[in-house]
Amino acid sequence: MNEQDLILQLKKRNEAAYHHLVNAYRRPVFNTVLNILQDSEEADDTAQEVFIKVYHTINSFKGDSSLTTWLYRIAVRKALDKLRQRKNRQRLQKLIPWWMPNDENPNQVFHHPGIALENKERAAELFKAINDLPEKQKVAFTLIKVQGIKYDEASEIMQQSIKAIESLISRAKQNLQKQLQHYKNS
Repeated sequence: MNEQDLILQLKKRNEAAYHHLVNAYRRPVFNTVLNILQDSEEADDTAQEVFIKVYHTINSFKGDSSLTTWLYRIAVRKALDKLRQRKNRQRLQKLIPWWMPNDENPNQVFHHPGIALENKERAAELFKAINDLPEKQKVAFTLIKVQGIKYDEASEIMQQSIKAIESLISRAKQNLQKQLQHYKNS
């Protein structure tokens, strides 16, 4: 099924088309939000929310970009929303700890399920450093360097110029090198 047919069938609420979309994009969407959120359970929930949003908003899809780009854009926005909610919750927990118990472990280490066992420690350090990047740098780096998405598609997903994406990647690399300097020297 080509993209135009898929979009048309999705707009008609064709269940088979929706299953096709989910089956085709489940892993890439999950991996994108996982690399941003660094929490498997939260990434799974967020990926489901992405497909629910697609189902409810497919009629607003204008075709200005590819369906894939639109899907990634929704995934990135959902993941960033979750990060903001997490940060707001952490702030509230600090302000009123007696009202909002801390259910998160700040020292929890993220182990990406796709990383080989012998590289888990190094990957955990890298993902911790990526997580500490400013939001736009984190998204750009995740899309391009972790997910392997091309600059022009990342530009469309983030709705930034290619030059802006290149600048974000450059700054992200510099920040990561600074953060990982101690690891490199040991």
